[in-house]
Amino acid sequence: MHSSADVFSEAKLGPVTLRNRVIKAATFEASTPHALVTDDLIKYHQLPAAGGVGMTTVAYCAVSPGGRTDGWQIWMRPEALPGLRRLTETIHGEGAAISAQIGHAGPVANARTNKAPALAPVRFFNPLSMRFARKATVDDIRDVMTAHANAARLAIDAGFDAVEVHLGHNYLASSFLSPLINRRADEFGGSLENRAKVARGVVRAVRDAVDKHGDRRIAVTAKLNMSDGVRGGITCEESLQTATWLEEDGGLDAIELTAGSSLVNPMYLFRGGAPVKEFAANFKPPISWGIRMSGHKFFREYPYREAYLLREAKLFRAELKLPLILLGGITNRNTMDLAMAEGFDFVAMGRALLAEPDLINRIKNEDSAGSVTSRCTHCNQCMPTIYRHTHCVVTGAPDSLSI
Repeated sequence: MHSSADVFSEAKLGPVTLRNRVIKAATFEASTPHALVTDDLIKYHQLPAAGGVGMTTVAYCAVSPGGRTDGWQIWMRPEALPGLRRLTETIHGEGAAISAQIGHAGPVANARTNKAPALAPVRFFNPLSMRFARKATVDDIRDVMTAHANAARLAIDAGFDAVEVHLGHNYLASSFLSPLINRRADEFGGSLENRAKVARGVVRAVRDAVDKHGDRRIAVTAKLNMSDGVRGGITCEESLQTATWLEEDGGLDAIELTAGSSLVNPMYLFRGGAPVKEFAANFKPPISWGIRMSGHKFFREYPYREAYLLREAKLFRAELKLPLILLGGITNRNTMDLAMAEGFDFVAMGRALLAEPDLINRIKNEDSAGSVTSRCTHCNQCMPTIYRHTHCVVTGAPDSLSI
C-alpha cells in the first residue's frame, strides 16, 4: 500500500535524492546540430531547472550513431563528454538533478541522416528516411546491449544523476516487444518471454555497468510503453508482465509509464490537436504531399484530459512495488496531488514545461488553492518545431517537447 506524498517533498530515486517529485520528461530539443552539447541545449534544461523541477531529462542520448532518430542528435561518445559535463554542472548549479535518456531508435532511426544502418526486429521500411532498417542479428543485439552499458558509464563520467533507458514508442527494445512489428521466429521472437529479452537485456547491461563503475552511484529508470494504441501492438496486459519481469530482475529504480508508437500512432501519447499541415511543411515533396493527404490517419486525434494515462497506469500501480512515474496531462497542482494520492512516486511533465519553464515554482509559491493553471492549450503546434528549434508557439518559451 502506497501512502500519499507531498509532490514538493524531497524524494529518493534509487541512490539519488531529488528536491521534489516533479521530473521534466525526456525531450527532443532540436539543439544539437553537430550531435554535441550547445549553449542552446544547456539553456533548454537550465530554464526548467531554475523553474523548480526536481530533475530534468536530456534526450535523446543515443547509444550509437545508428541509434539516433536523426543525425543531429547526441550519441554517447568521449567527444561529447566536455559538453555534457558543462551541461550537468549548470543544472546542478540550479539545485536540480539531471538524467540522460539513453536508447537505440531501431526502426524509428533515420538511416539517411544518420549515415548509418538502422536496426529492427525484421526488415522494415521507414517512409520518412526512405530507407530500410535491416533485421538485427544476434550479434547486433549483443552490440546494442554493450552500447547501452558504455553509454551508462559515460553518463556517470559526465556527472549525470540518472539514466533513463528508452523501452517505449517502438524504438528498438519496444519494437521487439511489439507482436505487430516483431515477426521473428528465433530466440527473440514469438512468445512475450522471447520478445522481452532485448528490453531486459539492455536494462541488465546498464545496471551491471552502473554497479561496477566505482563509488559514484546513479539511478537507473526506464520509459516503458503500457500500450502502443494500435491493434496487434503492445497491450497493457503484456506490458504489465514485462514490467513485472523488470521489477523481478532488480535493474531499475523506477519506471516511467508511457504509451503510443512513433511508427504507427504517435498521438496516442500526445492528446489534443494533430497539426498535420505544420508537420508536412517540414518535408519536401513527395513526402509532404503524402503527409497532407493521409496524415490524419497517422496523426489520429485523441481528446485531451488531465492525467489521461492514469487509468492504465493504475493497473501497474496495483501490481508493482517499484516506484512509478506518471506521465501524461500533468499541468496543475490538483493533478499532481491526484497522482500522489493514487500511489505514484513522481510525475513527469512535457508540454506544460515547454510553455512555461517556471510553472513548478509558480505552482509551489502561489497555489495553495490549486488555482494556478498552465498556459499550454494542448494544440500540439510545438510538435512540428522539432525539425528546427523546439518551442511553444503559444508562449514562445524555448523549452522542449516530450517524445
